[in-house]
Amino acid sequence: MRVVVVGPPRGLVEAFEKREVTVGRVEDVAVRDELEAAGVADASTVVFTDVAEASAVPVARTVNPDVRVVFYTPDSMPEFVTPSADLAVDPDLLDPETVVDELVREGVRR
Repeated sequence: MRVVVVGPPRGLVEAFEKREVTVGRVEDVAVRDELEAAGVADASTVVFTDVAEASAVPVARTVNPDVRVVFYTPDSMPEFVTPSADLAVDPDLLDPETVVDELVREGVRR
């Protein structure tokens, strides 16, 4: 299983790695080249931890139409991206381990 995390790690990278999930990172602006270098083409999930990078959602879906799009941020998603998100989670409500457990479980069922 491969996951790409876009933005600050918010504890997700460590939680995924504990479960032996391959994690690609985009720490700069999430342009196509960065997403591809992080492995979005082979990823089951891309997790956005910064809503400022929301404009990269259509790019991720262009590269990988089947990728699951998750937002893990306390900030509200822009309206234009809401229909494209599969899941939005507020880190104040669920810790990274709980979110990763569910994403890994769902990834196995896909």
